Amino acid sequence: MPGNAGKDGFVMTLEFPNRTRSFDETTHRVRFVGHDGVMEISFAVDASALSIAPCASGPSEMQCLAAFDADRSLVNNVARKMYSASRKSMYVLKVADFR
Repeated sequence: MPGNAGKDGFVMTLEFPNRTRSFDETTHRVRFVGHDGVMEISFAVDASALSIAPCASGPSEMQCLAAFDADRSLVNNVARKMYSASRKSMYVLKVADFR
């Protein structure tokens, strides 16, 4: 897939070849990584940003990972958009980023 030029003029080729993801119970986020060439970029998405049915005790790890998997294409697109706007080594995707 061809990359898009970022604001600094460099071609952005953020890809997500590694489908591994993990749940951080402390922050209630699903963590995953993207790659721009050899650079690894860390991402985390708040559980509140995922399509999870609300429950009194909060979403479980299994619910968060299943919701992430179901929303993976959308999550990756939001991650690409954030990365193309400003290149950092770590991003946290929140509900507002999906609007």
